Amino acid sequence: MLVKLGPLDAGRVADLRPCFDSVPDPRSRRGRWYSLTAILLVCACAVVSGAKSIDELAEWGQRASSALLAVIGVRRHLLRWRRAPSSATIGCVLGAVDGDALDRAVGAYLADWHRAATEPAQAPPPSGRSRVIAVDGKALRGSARLTATRRHLLSAVTHDPVVTLAQVEAGTKTNETTHFQPLLAPLDLIGTVVTFDALHSVKANVSCLVEARKAHCIAVIKTSQPTAHSQLAALPWRDIAVQHTASASGHGRRESRSIKTRAVADELGGTAFPHARMAIRVHRRRKQTGKRETRESVYAVTSLDAHQVGPADLAAAIRGHWGVENSSHHIRDVTFAEDASTVHTGTAPRAMATLRNLAIGVLKTLGADNIAKTTRAIRDEPQRALPILGITNDPDT
Repeated sequence: MLVKLGPLDAGRVADLRPCFDSVPDPRSRRGRWYSLTAILLVCACAVVSGAKSIDELAEWGQRASSALLAVIGVRRHLLRWRRAPSSATIGCVLGAVDGDALDRAVGAYLADWHRAATEPAQAPPPSGRSRVIAVDGKALRGSARLTATRRHLLSAVTHDPVVTLAQVEAGTKTNETTHFQPLLAPLDLIGTVVTFDALHSVKANVSCLVEARKAHCIAVIKTSQPTAHSQLAALPWRDIAVQHTASASGHGRRESRSIKTRAVADELGGTAFPHARMAIRVHRRRKQTGKRETRESVYAVTSLDAHQVGPADLAAAIRGHWGVENSSHHIRDVTFAEDASTVHTGTAPRAMATLRNLAIGVLKTLGADNIAKTTRAIRDEPQRALPILGITNDPDT
């Protein structure tokens, strides 16, 4: 039975199996015993239970009862007992699976899950609030080999709760810009605010978002774009009063942030950025215990007008973009040991990252504040993973 973790009950959690059914099987029919959906379900349940490696994926299946494997779809062997797929079988399948298809299936599942959790039918979203999505890249450090560079993924992640709606493989960080529009193509972005860093702050991407996709954007401009950055830094910020401040402390660090905004003209207001309506300056002050205070000013532009969004919401959106690093990447690296993973064959590194995105997304949406603690709680009880993925069949029947 599913322990209630948050706003969704077991009856409202969508079944993951139809999404996995849409992923094409890369294997030939001859000699195939396990269905692709059954193997992927074993992997998904294992990662939700904290599995970090392919061996641990197989170990979850070994702990599962025969009745539980039946629910997942594992067929009986000749002696009328069920055996979970081995680590070799799982590794071969993950290395050959279509990474794009798997990401589309998981992204669509998480998008529906996120929509059900944040936009219940009888409770429309608060007036003036928009969904915010961050576009951010992450390298899979352990996937590098002498003959191949590390894999690099680009993801679209909602700010709160953190749910990965789409993911593509970009090859290297310098290729991220060309994958920006294909990444967002499957998503409904009307009225959505998209945040991204300076690497994607190019005219083609911004024009596509605002003109074709009817979305808004907040783009951070850094020194890698010297023209736009110098023009923003040269604005008369000293003459503008601070419009919002926020502070926080923890982990031996105090941090305060203040924000100023300034309207710019339709003709870019002197910035090398199309559709810019407001310029933003966020000033951050940090004091680590035993160290000197550091100060930093970050500049950004947005297609939003002052009547559409206030300084506090702008500050929250920019802060949320930075928070994706802690809310998603940090969990993947620390809780699931992604950077330490040496999986490198075929599409297996990307598939493992997709399964981690799935686990983080469903657990965060269910209200789990501590992913590591939650996965430890269900690690030795395989049956508890199924309801979290919408599989409610009673394995004892």
